[in-house]
Amino acid sequence: MSKKEESPKIFSTSTSKELAQKIADAYGVPLGKMELQRFKDGEFKPSFKESIRGKRVFLIGSTFSPSDNLMELLLMIDAAKRASAQYINAVIPYFGWARQERKDEPRVPIAAKLVANMLEAAGASRVITMDLHADPIQGFFEIPVDHLYSSTIFVPYIKKLGFKDDLVIASPDMGGSKRAYAYSKYLDSDVVICYKQRKRANEVGKMELIGDVKGKHVVLIDDIIDTGGTLIKATDLMLEKGAKSVRAFATHALLSNNAQEKIAQSKLKELVVTDTIPRKILSKKIKVLSCAPLFADVMHNVHSHKSISGKFIM
Repeated sequence: MSKKEESPKIFSTSTSKELAQKIADAYGVPLGKMELQRFKDGEFKPSFKESIRGKRVFLIGSTFSPSDNLMELLLMIDAAKRASAQYINAVIPYFGWARQERKDEPRVPIAAKLVANMLEAAGASRVITMDLHADPIQGFFEIPVDHLYSSTIFVPYIKKLGFKDDLVIASPDMGGSKRAYAYSKYLDSDVVICYKQRKRANEVGKMELIGDVKGKHVVLIDDIIDTGGTLIKATDLMLEKGAKSVRAFATHALLSNNAQEKIAQSKLKELVVTDTIPRKILSKKIKVLSCAPLFADVMHNVHSHKSISGKFIM
């Protein structure tokens, strides 16, 4: 078998193994063997337990809290570089720190740029990620970035709901309006936008609705659900304005604190998320759609030097 025809090696950080196993299964290769040695002071050392010399490696790891997940991925990239891997692809289903992508007040960091710098410095040759909080983050990198969209997963599900003339796509804030318009154009529906003012991070103050939802089934589209406060407040507002029902679709389910309990008690009909972040789902209102087949397909095309544009719905 020629070198180009050899299968890549797929490895995972310790907290993303469940998703990585699904991706490896969908790709058709075994998940690579890793070992993580932990020291008493909290320091840790990952090591590859099989040869990766001259190979293309895909290192899968979402960089959600705590920061150990990011550090583990960086150490794996460095280890792969020092083990003479030919191509080191960082597969980051959830790219953390992306909410700090600009200076929105004096004397604050641009964390997303710092993370991009660290990934490149560690030795990553490509990044594959999904639904960055802000599209311009792609420009923080000097290496190729394959930015996937959950619309490939969510749109078929929305179509199966059977809403036609009474469907409206909603954005829970002004920042997500571009995403909402992309969905609405594809689904041939109207758009409404929630205008919110925050008291502080994770706490919404005032919210107003731009557009009409009376007699409509509303589908809220977002990239991240953290505490759930914004989605719940938007749901209540739209039902007050005469919406028939409200569903929400969010790519990354952070679900911090008691978010699942709040969603279970809310008037939200359903929350649909992906499995970019490992979470034990406790509420029957929350449905998880796997992103593993999409990542596996894109990784296969990257390894085969084929176009990935066909993997995008919008």
